[in-house]
Amino acid sequence: MLGRGITLFHLLGFRVKADVSWLFLATLVTLSLAGGYFPQKYPGFAAAIYWWMAIVGAIGLFASILFHELCHSLVARRYGMPIRGITLFIFGGVAEMEEEPPTAQAEFLMAVAGPVSSAALAAGFYALTVMAEVGGAPASVSGVTDYLALINLLLAVFNLVPAFPLDGGRMLRAVLWRWRGDIRWATRIASNAGSAFGFLLMAYGLFNILGGAWFAGLWFGLIGLFVRAAAAGSYMQLRTRQFFEGEAVRRFMIADPVSVPAEVTVAQLVEDYVYGHYHELFPVTEESRLVGCVGVREIKQLPRDRWNLTSVREIMAPCDETNTIAPDEDAVRALSLMRRTGNSRLMVVENGRLVGLVTLKDLLRLISLKMDLEGPA
Repeated sequence: MLGRGITLFHLLGFRVKADVSWLFLATLVTLSLAGGYFPQKYPGFAAAIYWWMAIVGAIGLFASILFHELCHSLVARRYGMPIRGITLFIFGGVAEMEEEPPTAQAEFLMAVAGPVSSAALAAGFYALTVMAEVGGAPASVSGVTDYLALINLLLAVFNLVPAFPLDGGRMLRAVLWRWRGDIRWATRIASNAGSAFGFLLMAYGLFNILGGAWFAGLWFGLIGLFVRAAAAGSYMQLRTRQFFEGEAVRRFMIADPVSVPAEVTVAQLVEDYVYGHYHELFPVTEESRLVGCVGVREIKQLPRDRWNLTSVREIMAPCDETNTIAPDEDAVRALSLMRRTGNSRLMVVENGRLVGLVTLKDLLRLISLKMDLEGPA
């Protein structure tokens, strides 16, 4: 659901990114704090004070979200679960796990780390508020810490709702998984709870809209849509992983795929390959050895009047671990690589030779056929 995002920094070995939608949320939070929350709760301050409080409050909120996700990530790493990074986006933050938890205990401890961290922050900010008030600090200072105590408490409580993919939903899945020993069944139950909770949020949003609070209603509706989509997507992702896990890429690849000789011109590439096979990306070979890849992106960067004068070798992109995979690799790794890089086609290479091509479209079609035959159970 998230784009690639912009890398902000690295923290404790994790890459912290911001999705484009996060900029909208950061702006929205700052404006609502400066123009609504703080003026209503602390009237009589100068406008500049409200803006100062809003900016510090927004920074504190996103630092709190980052701390929440960092705690998830540290526990996940402790149990051997690879985390690609932490992404801030419009609905908060997410620790991007590449694999399912190895055990129910690991799942539970990773999930509970989030609400516990938020509750700890709420207690810490409340203590700062009390000290600021007792010490005679300006009300603007205690106002910000009081806001951060409240928002972290709400974050902890919201995440305890037993609805997947919220932390409470993951805790519910862990308990059910431990009880029955069936992660697929546990995920289905927790995902159904997530879908139901998402529907309730959407209904509450509609109620607010009908009552005239259109902005709050729209916001709750969007959160509900996200929760429902994430719940369904998580269950589908688990089924997909279980279907492909232990299966080699070799089984699903297209053997002897269409490849482009390195010495043909770009004009020939367009006419004979792009228009002839309707693919956006082609492997480039030289005596059956893979030497690169070329696609629409590389072609568009070359002026049209140079198509007849330029060879594919001159514009092709290099092959690396982001667009190639070995035939005996687990198919789950191929899916993970596609998701991480955004590449929908991976070249299958063995000892430097192109032996096949695996595409996301074919893998998804196979999943669809399997589910049609086996039903939703």
